[in-house]
Amino acid sequence: MGRWFWLISVVAVLSVLAFLEYQGVIWHNELFATNYEVKGVDVSHHQGEIDWRKVTDQKDLKFVFMKATEGHDFVDDRFKINWKEARKNGIRTGAYHFFSMRSSGEEQAQNFIRIVPKETDSLPPVIDLEIHLNHDRHQVRRELHRLATELERHYGKKPILYVTYDTYDTYVKGDFKEFDIWIRDILKPPSLKDSRDWTFWQYSNRGRVRGIDTHVDLNVFSGDREEWKRTFHY
Repeated sequence: MGRWFWLISVVAVLSVLAFLEYQGVIWHNELFATNYEVKGVDVSHHQGEIDWRKVTDQKDLKFVFMKATEGHDFVDDRFKINWKEARKNGIRTGAYHFFSMRSSGEEQAQNFIRIVPKETDSLPPVIDLEIHLNHDRHQVRRELHRLATELERHYGKKPILYVTYDTYDTYVKGDFKEFDIWIRDILKPPSLKDSRDWTFWQYSNRGRVRGIDTHVDLNVFSGDREEWKRTFHY
């Protein structure tokens, strides 16, 4: 009886923990993320209407990256209001572009530049690389370089590359060495196969933040507050 009771109790506890993690109430990666002083979120139209005053009232959140564009013609319909309200409430803002192989790097850069204001205090533009893995590596790298070159020329800041392990290994590893890396790993602390350092880590895709009704991605910066200020002059 005692053995079965113990087993049922363990299963019950694990089930509750799994449910709480699925709901975003807890997240195991939080145990590792607590070691980092500078935290932030990334958002898009999927988060719907956001109360930025409530978001920025949480003093541990220092930055937000928000989706602006995708490909050569898509514009996130929440970007303009998110950008305006987030900046008005004092959180450091950056914008990201979802990369596509359906158009050239130059065309995608122009889409982003048309939409995202050139602000001296904004974070560098981000190129979100989550494409399929069956594209020609040389073509992907060529268009990525063209996109990054145009963005850096316009904003005066070298873009950040957001990657998964798969897109990093397939398209980025061995190239783009001058770019900061933003890596997604929602299971454990990140580690790239070539031991390259990362600058941002997306550690959860089911976070809960006051002012945002849906789950939201949670991120940390690799350094402490002083390094954050030195790196991004803020």
